[in-house]
Amino acid sequence: MTVTMGKGRLLIGVAAIVLMVLAYAWIDGGREPVHSISQSIPVPEIVK
Repeated sequence: MTVTMGKGRLLIGVAAIVLMVLAYAWIDGGREPVHSISQSIPVPEIVK
């Protein structure tokens, strides 16, 4: 019985940490504006 309660507390702790990380990422996500990447990429010639 004590092992099951330990697993339940562990699961709740892990879920709380995951939710805190997701909340931080949600709040912090919009701080830097997104830029479009406009760089030329060299394309190899087609072999004939």
